[in-house]
Amino acid sequence: MSLVIISPWKNVTQYRKLILDRMPDLDVRVSPDVGPADKVEFALVWNQPPGSLKRFPRLKFICSMGAGVDHMLKDPELPEGVPMVRLVDRLLASQMVEYVMLAVLRYHRQYHEYREQQRRGVWKVLPPPNTEATRVGVMGVGNLGGLACRRLSALGFDVAGWSRRPKTIEGIKSYYGDAGLRVFLERTQILSCLLPLTPRTAGIINKGTLSSLPKGAYVINSARGGHVIEEDLLAALDSGHIAAATLDVFQAEPLPAEHPFWSHPKVVLTPHASSITIPDSVVPQIVENIERARAGRPLLNLVDPVEGY
Repeated sequence: MSLVIISPWKNVTQYRKLILDRMPDLDVRVSPDVGPADKVEFALVWNQPPGSLKRFPRLKFICSMGAGVDHMLKDPELPEGVPMVRLVDRLLASQMVEYVMLAVLRYHRQYHEYREQQRRGVWKVLPPPNTEATRVGVMGVGNLGGLACRRLSALGFDVAGWSRRPKTIEGIKSYYGDAGLRVFLERTQILSCLLPLTPRTAGIINKGTLSSLPKGAYVINSARGGHVIEEDLLAALDSGHIAAATLDVFQAEPLPAEHPFWSHPKVVLTPHASSITIPDSVVPQIVENIERARAGRPLLNLVDPVEGY
């Protein structure tokens, strides 16, 4: 029996080697060399071509190569009834939270304003920021968002989280559902989106939600490009209602060369690099799920296809 890796990433051979080091009896294939389709029991995927998994009739699970699973769920020919799992990894989480903290601190410590002063040759000390009075809001308080809330709170920020359902994090203000969203936004000066992308969260950063933020607020999106209505964000930036944005993910990736985000003076962008899977860290989890599947034991980090995460 075999595992097949289907991914555009350049380091897939590293995954193969690390898995074989732990499971030398497993036949590990890298697409397009998948071998006999009826021998494939496990699939490790990222942005797999639509329909590429339906040819394997004996799949025991499909594993995302990252924390997100929207890339799997958008496949209209995804095999029915096959369990899906995702990676929950401390290094993935730490990278993401580092990215958010960096962006929050840049805005909080007026880095963008000092950079502009440097460009103009201006020597001027700005009024010092008050960390305890700076209100940070995190949309999505799961594995990633919860960690971000705790670490930002440890720095002294006034942190609140918003989720679709009630969640409790000690020391963190919590808002939930449609009723809580507006109140959450109105108190948020720096907004970070760490939501999973589902039909319910697609386009959640739009004209309405942006207008609910106080004038001069900042937006950070390192979740998925589908969360942001880009035209609405550009309009809010151009009007001055949103002071600036840090964006790691976009509706179209790579970001088209003609896209206005590239040259917008209020936008800092990165190429979907906020959190990148490190093979050495996640392969033990992948191997454990293979062993669990073979033994008929419950899998780690099962995905609920209805909820989308």
